[in-house]
Amino acid sequence: MSGLTGRVAVVTGGSRGMGRAIALALARAGADCAITYRSNAAAGQEAAEEVERLGRRALALALDLREPDAVGPGIERIGQTFGRLDVLVANAAATAFRPMLEQKLYNVERTLAITVKSFVTAVQAVVPLMAGGGRIIAISGIDSHQAMAGHGVLGAAKAAMESLVRALALELGPQGITVNGVSPGFVETDSSRLYVERGVGLRFEDAVARLVAATPVRRVGTVEDVASLVVFLASDAAGFITGQTIVIDGGLTIVSPMARLVEDDRPT
Repeated sequence: MSGLTGRVAVVTGGSRGMGRAIALALARAGADCAITYRSNAAAGQEAAEEVERLGRRALALALDLREPDAVGPGIERIGQTFGRLDVLVANAAATAFRPMLEQKLYNVERTLAITVKSFVTAVQAVVPLMAGGGRIIAISGIDSHQAMAGHGVLGAAKAAMESLVRALALELGPQGITVNGVSPGFVETDSSRLYVERGVGLRFEDAVARLVAATPVRRVGTVEDVASLVVFLASDAAGFITGQTIVIDGGLTIVSPMARLVEDDRPT
């Protein structure tokens, strides 16, 4: 697939996990990629080298999204390197996974700075570089609309991001810029394993088996699933989609709690 040939994308938090998969998928589709990371320069450089091995130009850029004032200069450097910017993927997120009554104010401020303030600042910085139109894609999560233990602050930040997606889509549509969100359900990553084992206290393999049984497509998601959706939203084929947050969870959230009480005897 080469539908993004000649375009330039930036993926925040693109040095590992889902962000890295998204950056590589965009590169496979033809896009040059800037990858931002907070502190792990080695991981950022490795991701950039993977992009280059796919025949695309790459830039690994240290950018601490806890400091929104740093975002504008970072985007400016990307613009100077590539001469343009066509796709912004706001993927980076961080929080303290604690009960709400144990949250410290600085944790709340840090979460909002990364997910909300830096997103707004990044959009303000990239729009002037999207003279011919562009794509802005925000990575949200199911904690934006479902309560999850320890996710209260991050879920609130992601919900705010989804609201911003709608507001920005309305404002930027006349400039040929679409704005959409992607909300992954359970995706098998190091982070999800950590949450299941430490946060929920379950053996990861047992939890996966239970989720698979409850999911209509009978499997859990992968980072490649999410990356493929991002590539589609970044393409010309998605030019009439804007202001939407698309849930990608294999149908898990459409299943009624009552249905889960009934043993499912259908073949897997």
